[in-house]
Amino acid sequence: MKVSNTVIWLSWLIAVLALLAAGTGLFWQAGGSPFSFTTLRGETVQMYGQGLYCYDTLFTGAGFRGTDALTLLAGVPMLLLFLLLYRRGSLRGGLLLTGALVYFLYVYASLALAAAYNTMFLVYIALFSASFFAVVRVFTVFDLQALAASFSGDMPRRGPAIFMFASGLVTLVVWLGPLLSALIQNKPPNLLGSYTTKVTDVLDLGLITPTTFLAGVLILRRAAPGYLIACSLLVLEVMLAPMIVAQSISQTLVGVSFTTGEIIGPIAGFAVLGLFALWILVAILRNVSNAPLSQVTLT
Repeated sequence: MKVSNTVIWLSWLIAVLALLAAGTGLFWQAGGSPFSFTTLRGETVQMYGQGLYCYDTLFTGAGFRGTDALTLLAGVPMLLLFLLLYRRGSLRGGLLLTGALVYFLYVYASLALAAAYNTMFLVYIALFSASFFAVVRVFTVFDLQALAASFSGDMPRRGPAIFMFASGLVTLVVWLGPLLSALIQNKPPNLLGSYTTKVTDVLDLGLITPTTFLAGVLILRRAAPGYLIACSLLVLEVMLAPMIVAQSISQTLVGVSFTTGEIIGPIAGFAVLGLFALWILVAILRNVSNAPLSQVTLT
């Protein structure tokens, strides 16, 4: 692994822009109130009606504010901590930084593509772009042969591979089931609301699920890229549990109604998934030599 100035500067840019975007979404609640809106499909939905997410549905707008809270309280500090370790040449820090950058890529791809147009739209585009190119660049700074050489003889293989396959399968079932049900019944997916499509489904089914399967296959072959990909996904999975909690709290505070099962089920499910992800991540990192592999700085 080599230290790249491009990754460092892009990470700082992401941190600054994320503070702006998330801070605005969380704290700017000027004027307005929730209102009813009839969609193009003839459904009546409640809109958030205030602040940055005034033209998003009540459920989605409140969810975005929950994500903003997590980004401010945990996402940005996580990014800066892992960036510090990466700058010091820590291999483990570099692996963790890939996960932090994937978290920001996932969040701001969602906001740039899914949120109703608002004053932060150009900031979302900048965050999406910076995160994408930072992820691409940080993956290229790893010397895969040297990374493989840093693995101890006890590096786990079956456990991480099985977890990657299980994560992909869970994601596939959770998102594909409702979509197939809606197609069979010839009606819009649940919670589509005023939107034209479900971007989260596109990201999770089109990118996350295949990537988890790819990581699992590569890990079974003891290929270093599999562990690199897995570390990036595991950090994202660890962040999912607090994200769901933050979103649920934000949605409840604005009056979104949930049954006890709808609250406990997702939170408990993602909490278990997050704990297993953390366990697998720690197991991988413990079997990686943390000695700096290179002090060379690249642009």
